[in-house]
Order: sequence, then C-alpha cells, then structure tokens
Amino acid sequence: MKNIKHITFITLIACLIFTSCGEKKAEEESEKHEEASSVAELTEDQVKTIGIEVSPVLERELSGTIKTTGKLDVPPQQLISVAIPFGGILKQINLLQGSQVKKGQLIAVIENPDYIQMQQDYIEAKSQLDFAKSDFERQTELAKENVNAQKTLQQSKSTYNTLVGKTNGLKAKLKILNLDIESIENGNIQSSINIYSPINGYCTQISTNIGAFINPQDVIFKLADTENMHAELTVFERDLPVLAVGQKVLFTLSNENKERTTTISLIGREIGQDRTVQVHCNLSAADKDLLPGSYFTAIIETGNSKVATLPDGAIVNFEGKNYVFVFKGTENVKSKEGETQTKSVYDMKEVETGISEGGYTELKNTAIDKKDQYVVKGAYSLLSKLKNSEEEE
Repeated sequence: MKNIKHITFITLIACLIFTSCGEKKAEEESEKHEEASSVAELTEDQVKTIGIEVSPVLERELSGTIKTTGKLDVPPQQLISVAIPFGGILKQINLLQGSQVKKGQLIAVIENPDYIQMQQDYIEAKSQLDFAKSDFERQTELAKENVNAQKTLQQSKSTYNTLVGKTNGLKAKLKILNLDIESIENGNIQSSINIYSPINGYCTQISTNIGAFINPQDVIFKLADTENMHAELTVFERDLPVLAVGQKVLFTLSNENKERTTTISLIGREIGQDRTVQVHCNLSAADKDLLPGSYFTAIIETGNSKVATLPDGAIVNFEGKNYVFVFKGTENVKSKEGETQTKSVYDMKEVETGISEGGYTELKNTAIDKKDQYVVKGAYSLLSKLKNSEEEE
C-alpha cells in the first residue's frame, strides 16, 4: 500500500514538471513568433522580382509648417472685473452683454444709506479738524510766550494729528466711491454712487440685475479691451526647436473660412502635463468680428530646414500607423531539400512622419539610425509578403 502511494506521488510530480515545461516552451515559441512577425525574408530571386532598392536617410531642406489649434484671448491687463468696494443695492444698469463702452462712461448706479453716514462722518471730522487746527496754532503761540503749560500744547497737537488721519481716511473712502469731495464739504450729500467704465472696450458679462444687493466681493460686469486681443496657440513639445519669434501664422476661425495673418510674439517657457506649450501672437490689426474665447485652426510657417527624409514610397501605412523596412543583411538558410539559400532580411519598424514635400517625407523618430539602409522601393510588396506569411502560420 505504501509503495502504491509512493508511485502515485512520483507520477503526480512528473506530470506537473512536464506540464510546466510544456507551458514554458509554448511561451518561448509565442514570444519568438511575435519577434519574427516584424521580419520579412526574401530569396535573391524574390529581391530581383520585386525590385527591392535600399538607401540611407537623406538630409533635405523642406519648407516647414506646423498645424495646430488655439483660441483668441485678452491679456489679463485688458480684462476688467468691475466691482464696488462697499456693498449696496443695484439701482441702475446702462449696459447689455456685448455693448460697447467708452472710458469714463456711466455704466451703473449703486445705492446704500451707509453712504450717507460716511459723508456725514467726513463732514463732522472735517469740522473738528478745522477747530483742532486753530486750537493747535493758538497753543503754539502761547507756548512761545510761556503762557501755557507744555502738556496743554502736546494734547492739542495729539488731537490735531488724530483728526488729520481720520479726515484723510474718510476722504480716501469717498474718493473710492467716486464722490465729489468739494460738493460734500458744501453740504451736498447723496445716497447713491456712480460706477464708470475704466477702459474702452466691450461688456462680456453681466452677473446681476437691478434690485440685487451687491457685496464688495461680487463682480457686477466683465469688460474687455478687444483692441489688444491676442491669439494663443497650443504647440507640442517636439515642435519647439523649429519655433521662433516673428514667424508667420495663418489662422482661420472655426465658424468661418476667412484666413487671417499674425506673427509669433512670445513662446511659453513651461511645458504642460499634456506635453504642450502656449505660444502667443499679437493680432496685426483691430478686428470687430473677433471675440474672446473663439477657437481656430492655424498653420505656423517655420521656414526651410534640413531634416531626415525618405522617399514617400519607403513609408507604408498599416492599421493607421506608418512603418519603414530596415535592411538587416543576408543570411544562409537550408531549404527542405537540403540546399543552402541566401536570404535578405528586412525588419519592419514604426516611424513618426512629419512634413511631406516634393516626393519626400520627414522622419521624426529620434531612434532613426543614419547608418541603416532602408527599403525605398518595394516596401508595400514586403508588407504584403510579411502579412501573408503571418496568415499562413
């Protein structure tokens, strides 16, 4: 009975080892097949029949262009959020979204009883200041004649300086509210304040309505000076080496066919998480049809530059990707009949293409080796043979 159990245990171990070895061999064969799937082999006769020709990459001058997208924007210093320093009820609005405004134009009126109290406080402080000033001057003269005590002079001076600070503080607040100080000093007190446009431009946003209470942190309007708009392009990191300030940019808004021209004025110095950089362009002239936030497509003319190229026929497209065939040399292989044959080996390699011009296409891959020989004629025949061989397997 013990011998039977022992034999059964040994048999089980052997089965497990055999299964493990089989799986490992299958995995190795699968990996070998995957590696070989990008390699095509041709006999000498097949090379002649197809007419395979090879060549290294060629350095050629191509007129460079970069296609990209972007949007129109307004510089931060030309985009104004209109708010009030002290809360109040919105009594009047003189704008609609999209309205044109002039600098100094009345755009809203805010009302609050607290404004009355601020003006009264200023008049009272101003009156006290005038009295304190006269008293301080009088005490100063008496002190010169040793008529009064030094303490009395110091108290008079302290009172005067305190009222100077208080009065100037209230005056500054009233100026922020655009109130006429001289009119207030003459006894003309008002319960509302006027809000004026600080720039020439357009109203891009109205955030409230008449009768609403406006808090100091609330934005009432957003105004934009569209005469200083700029185009903001999104350019990939790989295209940065060929960009330069002053390059010509052609752009077309997404809702029209008219092509406009501008030039690069500033190239961003920070690469975003999506590996892009913001490029800014000043618009050549004011255009009333342009609105902040409009999207567009653009072409940047980067000028002629030498790049690594191959003839268009060397690049094959398969399943949405571009490939080239690299000549790896020859090797001797024995046929089934025992005869030795010389076969040429070609490895299919994925590439990233750039500009195409005059029958040549730019290769952007940094892994491209200028010492390698690439198939420049017969590439599609190689691709067909490679894929047919895979199907037969």
